[in-house]
Amino acid sequence: MHLLFLTDNFPPETNAPATRGHEHARRWVQAGHRVTVITCAPNFPEGKVHAGYQNRWHQREVIDGIEVVRVKSFIAANKGFAARILDYVSFMVTGSTAGLFVDRPDVVLATSPQFFCAVGGWAVAKLRRRPFVFEVRDLWPESIKAVGAMRQSLLIEALEKLELFLYRQANGVVVATEAFRDNLRSRGIDPRKITVVRNGVDLTRYAPRERDAELAKELGLTGKFVVGYLGTHGMAHALHRVVEAAELVRADPRIHFLFVGGGAERDSLVELARSKGLTNVSFHASFPKETMPRLWSVCDLGLVHLKDQDVFRTVIPSKIFECFGMGVPVLYAGPESEGSQIVREARGGVTLPAENPQELAEAVRSLAADPERVRELATSARAAAPRYDRERNALAMLDTLVRLAPEGPTPASVRERTAE
Repeated sequence: MHLLFLTDNFPPETNAPATRGHEHARRWVQAGHRVTVITCAPNFPEGKVHAGYQNRWHQREVIDGIEVVRVKSFIAANKGFAARILDYVSFMVTGSTAGLFVDRPDVVLATSPQFFCAVGGWAVAKLRRRPFVFEVRDLWPESIKAVGAMRQSLLIEALEKLELFLYRQANGVVVATEAFRDNLRSRGIDPRKITVVRNGVDLTRYAPRERDAELAKELGLTGKFVVGYLGTHGMAHALHRVVEAAELVRADPRIHFLFVGGGAERDSLVELARSKGLTNVSFHASFPKETMPRLWSVCDLGLVHLKDQDVFRTVIPSKIFECFGMGVPVLYAGPESEGSQIVREARGGVTLPAENPQELAEAVRSLAADPERVRELATSARAAAPRYDRERNALAMLDTLVRLAPEGPTPASVRERTAE
């Protein structure tokens, strides 16, 4: 089977969509399929093209057996609504155009969070008369309203109509949570074409390891109890509440909050910490994907923090699974959700209400003073990791793709070939 995959994030970018797409595609290639990815020049989240790349009309490379075609797009940092929309629309145009000139695929897959990419995938599938699969990683544009980027308006209503159009037109819809499936079903989408494939973790890469003393020293974390937030500093995460929690524990010299990544809120967070004179908070730009296990090794807790909005009751942040793989306890602060349930059921961390600096500060103090409790949580987290192995998730999604491919092999035959 030849799979054409449109996504505007792909390695060397390190955000969740890039990681999920790459790790799934790599396993589909290993299962004997051909995968062509159409994406843009890597630039997330700062809006600066990564070293070794250019924003050109057409570039080709091979990554882990995946044929990657990069196209030119308008590049914007992960902040500012209008500029990002132009970014998304430009990739929709250039990405879908490129999709008309690659070898004819058997199935066309396109991914969110933003669904202009999916519009491009649908157009390619329609023009090339191939099945279209829409991977839904976020309920967009509902999440736009939740973070306050836009209010209900004629534009939002138009986007919601486009969203439903894509769900209805898709031959298959792959969603990241059960809550997403329930949402789509309640809006009239045929449940028979919806498949849930949760996020997960690559257990060949993420595994418990000794604290990286060299990196801890480099980051000024030697001897510290480190609360690590590794990921996008976006409007959905209400990270100013974390800075407020750090202020509440500033008198405890053991505790340090480590922020790694970029995003729309990063500059304001840096300024907030500076204005408060906080020395127990540090910010670092994104690290290469291959160094993420080293970063997690210097963290005593992995922080997952979400804004107090109903839409975030439907999400499962991928950081949970990286923490599980590394044996790092999760500190989950957000609305009650599938994500918080996973943490509690695994006994792999602590769950807290959303946007409550006082409770967050108290939980950090308590855990910093109880290393035995932290070790117990870490052991449970690691024990839960195999349930969310990326290998299993990739094959579950491959079943859907193969089932829709014209005259493709049965899902069982895919599994047999992978096991050989």
